[in-house]
Amino acid sequence: MAIKNAFYAQSGGVTAVINASACGVIQTARKHPDQIGTVYAGRNGIIGALREELIDTTEESDETIEALLHTPGGAFGSCRYKLKNFTENRREYERLIEVFQAHNIGYFFYNGGGDSQDTAFKVSQLADRMGYPITCIGIPKTVDNDLPFTDCCPGFGSVAKYVATSILEASLDIRSMCESSTKVFIMEVMGRHAGWIAASGGLAGQNEHEPPHIILFPEIPFNRDAFLARVEHCVKSYGYCVIVASEGAQYEDGRFLADTGNKDAFGHTQLGGVAPALANMVKQALGYKYHWAVADYLQRAARHIASATDVEQAYAVGKAAVEMALAGKQAVMPVIVREQSRPYRWRIGEAPLSEVANQEKKMPIHYISDDGFGITQDCRDYLEPLIAGESFPPFDNGLPRVAHLRAVLAEKKLKTAFEI
Repeated sequence: MAIKNAFYAQSGGVTAVINASACGVIQTARKHPDQIGTVYAGRNGIIGALREELIDTTEESDETIEALLHTPGGAFGSCRYKLKNFTENRREYERLIEVFQAHNIGYFFYNGGGDSQDTAFKVSQLADRMGYPITCIGIPKTVDNDLPFTDCCPGFGSVAKYVATSILEASLDIRSMCESSTKVFIMEVMGRHAGWIAASGGLAGQNEHEPPHIILFPEIPFNRDAFLARVEHCVKSYGYCVIVASEGAQYEDGRFLADTGNKDAFGHTQLGGVAPALANMVKQALGYKYHWAVADYLQRAARHIASATDVEQAYAVGKAAVEMALAGKQAVMPVIVREQSRPYRWRIGEAPLSEVANQEKKMPIHYISDDGFGITQDCRDYLEPLIAGESFPPFDNGLPRVAHLRAVLAEKKLKTAFEI
């Protein structure tokens, strides 16, 4: 019986360390040539499978694969494409099976968040339904840190480190100028329904007078009057006010402060603009001079300041995914299990994709201070180990060195194309 090949794909918003997971998958597979043949990577995620655009990773040198450890972004291309239900679009699933059969693919590794784990689970179901044996393993990734069962999500620790560092540094700038210039600074960060990233900004200060003075969480309904009163108190007491605002901040009725009125490919409300909305609110009500910034892609691309813990864990889940597949596991996702916080110890566990798919883990209420504007010591104890350690990339001529893939596509074997 011919040795089966593997298909790996990246999905959703990328992170500073998703390529470390890819490195873990490919390097581990290369250690088992008697069990896994070629590792193909989907060009632009699952779309690459549907279009039969498979990157042949055997064309990449060991040195290039190793360089994925310190390369941000999605080296093979990612996508926001959600497979429909089998009954709604059987043709998508039939196409996947055709491509997998044509290229002798027996292992499917999908690296992404909740929607991506749903895709991996659906593919495992279709394997049974359509009589094609394929082992499906999800690999966790999301800067939002909102996947269930895993203590943390690869990608989050580095974003948390970036946000906390940025708030610390920007706060020193604001403080030095507040007497005669800007008095309010707002930094907008990612986080649609879960405030993990916003919470990480709280690591920048230990005491009430230290910034950030206000954190806005999606879990806490936004109260305009309470917010403005807090801003005014901080400016009068400390001379300035620094705010970290989650893009998912919302009113009590569920309306997002930054609802653009549009939907993304997964049907999620597209968000953007909570920082300027808050800044205008402050200007109109209090008249303070302000500045705002949106961390946007910078927060998830900042590999130069990645958390060493995050890099290690991202690689570990990629490695574990291959090992689980070779052990005969099916429709599971490797997860990070915290054994203790001080000193920090963790291990790899597993969770069924059927329970991971489309679930969101929000901030526990005891992680948020009673006034709703800060984090508690419990939250600090949870977050601090995740941003620990530095994993600087090598630099050439003052800039980070990144992997440059050849990205050679395997020869297509199917006669028909597939339109997305």
